[in-house]
Amino acid sequence: MITNLLRDNIRNLKPYSSARDEFEGNASVWLDANECPAALPNLPEGINRYPASQLQGLKDEIAKVKGVKLSQVFIGNGSDEAVDLLMRCFCQPATDKILVFPPTYGMYGVCAAVNDVSVIESILDNDFNINIKDFEENNMQRPKLTFICNPNNPTANMQNAETVRQIIEKSTGIVVVDEAYIDFCPDKSIISWINKYPNLVVLQTLSKAWGLAAARVGLAFASPQIISVMNRVKFPYNVGKPSIDIALKALQQDDEMIRRTKELIDNKNRLASELKSLQMVQKVYPSDANFLLVKFDNARQAYSKLASNGIVVRDRSTQPGCEGCLRITVGTREEVETLLNCLNDLNADNADFTDNRR
Repeated sequence: MITNLLRDNIRNLKPYSSARDEFEGNASVWLDANECPAALPNLPEGINRYPASQLQGLKDEIAKVKGVKLSQVFIGNGSDEAVDLLMRCFCQPATDKILVFPPTYGMYGVCAAVNDVSVIESILDNDFNINIKDFEENNMQRPKLTFICNPNNPTANMQNAETVRQIIEKSTGIVVVDEAYIDFCPDKSIISWINKYPNLVVLQTLSKAWGLAAARVGLAFASPQIISVMNRVKFPYNVGKPSIDIALKALQQDDEMIRRTKELIDNKNRLASELKSLQMVQKVYPSDANFLLVKFDNARQAYSKLASNGIVVRDRSTQPGCEGCLRITVGTREEVETLLNCLNDLNADNADFTDNRR
């Protein structure tokens, strides 16, 4: 099935091969890759060499942490690379389509536009849940890729596992479940499903709970067949040695990551409770992520007040079903306090703010 879904040119692609891919044995002198023989002073050791072997070591560690086989792991320059790669592998430009569930992560649409791929939209319901009947109708257009952001961005909610299962089983293409925020609700991950469903790809990242946003280390988990195709198409040495080294160090600190994640969840619960007490807040949506979607009586005024005090949040008012909503990331205890103080001042100072309340 997977082979039939591939673009013809990808199916017949002869991947780039380096001398180190072809070499067998033990080497001590490396004169194959036109590298500089030594790093500049005060730079990390080995920075002058391409990071082929280090990436293999990171894959080994990821496989252990995630409980999957090495052949089921792809590591990319952020999970956005995996999104783009999947489109390049499976979607014929100007011919094929992807299916998304707005409001959702904007890069699915951006990557589709870059690759000249049409986008089918199945709008989430008023509670930001997938309408399975609407999906079934749109699925008749036979999208090559279906993207489910879970927990969803910007709404922060999880889709029902049975709904996701139905989509995977009914899809004629690849289903990509983006679990970028899953470390904030790890018991809800479906990563183990890749052993049952050959058309499933699960995306994760080290950018969120692991705190490595600047390192740009994204993960994809799927059948060995899909991972093999992604590895053939990706650029050589797509993740740099500094990022690999940082990721390896971070993965040795999983206890600290879990502790900090619990602390963030406590901060989120407190933030949600305080926001609900403000008259200008209409609704704080349930969240399984490290952010809240909050509906205000006047989102633009709230956004401007925060911005004038140096606090940056995301206005999501233009997204389907998110009119009047700001997406607020959960910060440190001190950052949460600063945000709440600012909103409390606005709530108190502007008596007219709630005159047009629902």
